[in-house]
Amino acid sequence: MQRNGGGVGGGGQTWVLRRVRLTWLSFMLFFILVFFPLIAHYYLTTIDEAGGPDKRIFGPRPGGELCEAKHVQDLCRIRESVSEELLQLEAKRQELNGEIARLNLRIEACKRSIDSAKQDLLQLKNVISQTEHSYKELMAQNQPKLSLPVRLLPDKDDPGLPPPKSSRSCRLRSCFDYARCPLTSGFPVYVYDTGSYPWGNYLDPLVKQAFAASVKSNIYVTDNPSIACLYLVLVGEILESSPPPPPSELEKQLKALPYWRSDGHNHVLVHFSQKSMTQNFLYNVSTGRAAVAQSTFLERQYREGFDLVVSPLVHALSEPNFLEVPPQVPVKRKYLFTFQGERVESLRSSLQEAPPQSFEEELEGDPPADYDDRIIGTLKAVQDSHLDQVLVEFTCKNPKPSLPTEWALCGEREDRLKMLKESTFALVISPGDGQLVASAGCGMRLFEALEVGAIPVVLGDHSRLPYHQFIRWTEAAIIVPKPRVTELHFLMRSLSDNDVLAMRRQGRFLWETYFSTSENVLNTILASIRTSIQVPATPIRDEPAQEIPHKAGKLAGTDANLADNGDLDLGPVETEPPYASPRFLRNFTYTAADTYRAWNRAPGPFHLFPHTPLDPVLPSEAKFLGSGTGFRPIGGGSGGSGKEFQAALGGNVPREQFTVVMLTYEREEVLMNSLERLNGLPYLNKVVVVWNSPKPPSEDLLWPDIGLPIVVVRTEKNSLNNRFLPWDVVETEAILSIDDDAHLRHDEIMFGFRVWREARDRIVGFPGRYHAWDVNHQSWLYNSNYSCELSMVLTGAAFFHKYYAYLYSYVMPQAIRDMVDEYINCEDIAMNFLVSHITRKPPIKVTSRWTFRCPGCPQALSHDDSHFHERHKCINFFVKVYGYMPLLYTQFRVDSVLFKTRLPHDKTKCFKFI
Repeated sequence: MQRNGGGVGGGGQTWVLRRVRLTWLSFMLFFILVFFPLIAHYYLTTIDEAGGPDKRIFGPRPGGELCEAKHVQDLCRIRESVSEELLQLEAKRQELNGEIARLNLRIEACKRSIDSAKQDLLQLKNVISQTEHSYKELMAQNQPKLSLPVRLLPDKDDPGLPPPKSSRSCRLRSCFDYARCPLTSGFPVYVYDTGSYPWGNYLDPLVKQAFAASVKSNIYVTDNPSIACLYLVLVGEILESSPPPPPSELEKQLKALPYWRSDGHNHVLVHFSQKSMTQNFLYNVSTGRAAVAQSTFLERQYREGFDLVVSPLVHALSEPNFLEVPPQVPVKRKYLFTFQGERVESLRSSLQEAPPQSFEEELEGDPPADYDDRIIGTLKAVQDSHLDQVLVEFTCKNPKPSLPTEWALCGEREDRLKMLKESTFALVISPGDGQLVASAGCGMRLFEALEVGAIPVVLGDHSRLPYHQFIRWTEAAIIVPKPRVTELHFLMRSLSDNDVLAMRRQGRFLWETYFSTSENVLNTILASIRTSIQVPATPIRDEPAQEIPHKAGKLAGTDANLADNGDLDLGPVETEPPYASPRFLRNFTYTAADTYRAWNRAPGPFHLFPHTPLDPVLPSEAKFLGSGTGFRPIGGGSGGSGKEFQAALGGNVPREQFTVVMLTYEREEVLMNSLERLNGLPYLNKVVVVWNSPKPPSEDLLWPDIGLPIVVVRTEKNSLNNRFLPWDVVETEAILSIDDDAHLRHDEIMFGFRVWREARDRIVGFPGRYHAWDVNHQSWLYNSNYSCELSMVLTGAAFFHKYYAYLYSYVMPQAIRDMVDEYINCEDIAMNFLVSHITRKPPIKVTSRWTFRCPGCPQALSHDDSHFHERHKCINFFVKVYGYMPLLYTQFRVDSVLFKTRLPHDKTKCFKFI
């Protein structure tokens, strides 16, 4: 028990002892941590004060004495730098605060100026509105209101004009009802069905079929007879096995026509002739006020200025084969002139002694002086002299039936054409009886001579050649009276080669335009009547564009290589909105004033259609104000130099734009890059992308936004001819045809546009090519080597007039377009052939560039080896179609002496041409 109790007491003492020790230890630590630092601080301070200010160790030191210590020098430098920066920032802050205050004042001033400008603009708008209103009032007061003439449509039984004294004295002024054909009528023509009148069953089926096909394709034909201006009746040619009805019966049948109206005014009786011996069964028929269009006329039958002498219908349903037509060169052929024919003797002995009734009997009246014997003797003397190689034959083994006193054709047509192909001149001797003013036999000889390029020499100035009222035959044929037969040889030898070639070209033009097919013959008949009554032609249609919708992406950037023009101002200071070329529809003035020039231009820009041979009446492109080339002249202007010259186009048409037509085929990336390069191009109206691929563009394709319309046109087929279609979306005269991989700078394009405005009838472009004669193979070659001489400009980068798009698509022979489709090549060569053929001028090359392909673009078709072989074939084929080589060489190139030269705006800068 004590052991236990003692144990407990010993443990308690130990615990008390430990507590006392901890308390003592805590007190000692507190004393050391608190009082010892205070005592040390006091002691040290007492030592510093006792040592004086210069011997202080721990106290603060004056000035930069502290920085003398090496360990704080870097910190001192940092402090001084930060202090300087803070001072600078403070100064800048104060400066910016002042600038902000000044800008606020300027903003307030600008706001007040904007408000004032808005008020001025509103006042100006009011003034302009008042001025326009006053102008309209003045115009209304000083100018009468003009409206289209009211068209009077007579009733079915309306007799119309009073009856003439004699049907033989009919003229347009006395026998034609102009009231049915106002100037704005459009010249509607109603054609009687050949099955609607009795003698229609006796017509030659081939003639009926050709006539029906021509009528179907004619733009003037209407099915509504109540609005018709003209009525056509096909009366011949009658089958040889079917004799024509008697004159009295024929008159009754004519009067029975539903729209004859008792006298047949505004009717035309058309008689097509396929043979040299044609039946002139209308001779003793009273046709009233109806005009007659046929190939054979007697003098007392023909009504000058009313009836119409037409060409024979040789190619009824067949198209002429251009490959069989001989070339126009060489100028001189084997024979100087040829003639084959046999004179038809009088038929008086074979006719009854009754009074003259028929056409043949009428010719047996008192014949005039006959020079046929003198002609035979003179021509034989020329042949026997052997001065020139000639061929004359006055007897035939197989003469064709012909009219009395006429020279019968010899042999078959193929034999005659073979002889004429070797003849420079072809004699056409008019009938011996002067009363026969026109005959189908002479018309057949004239047709065959023009077809193969033999210049017709007509002996007998009393003859009426086809459409003589409109065609100046002296430009394509030699017409001399029979008494001058002794001087005929001298006359033919005196013509120079240039004159002979010009007459041959004119004859080829007349044959192709007016005589070659049944469609051309019918169109020429209608054009002759329409021109006589001064009704304008129907405008040529534009090609409707089927637009492909597309999405515009981001705003297109500008290539620095294309748009960095320095001080050279390529266009106006302010971007002009799209501006279409003015519309000059000179239908009436051209029809009335320029008849002969239109019919006889060989061939020229005034000739568009065989069915509209008088009028270049284009919806927005026939703006021919000049009288020389037929195109609006550009030149001169209001002067100006330096900045004034750069900032305006000048010329007689200072405001004008052009349209880019770009052909593409499944090269979307290349196309997008090309479109972006057009951004910022001055005077650009719009871009027409001809999408030549059957596949539409990708749906996710984003088209660049160049600030102008981009029209994507869908085509019916993949054809390079689509490049030259006259799209209706093209509203400018100037077209820049460009490939999708062409790479041209803006200044180059603008320079080419300026040059084109000075030569609007030419192709103006950049890459030049030329043709050459291969002596070894006796053929033409296409050459793309670098040369100082050229004859073509590639249309992959060229300006041309939209007028040529109509000619290329609608007038140029179809065989050329077919070959372009066959080879998928040569469309640029075809356009150069066409323009040179029309203008007889070479193209114009600008700048010294020979290629224009963009770097890095995919390889084009022109790099294929077969490309050049195909172009060789194209040139030779085109020469056969045209009959000669129309391309002309030139060493003329247009460059600016100061091209791309930087001059200040106040200095003179003008384009000079070399």
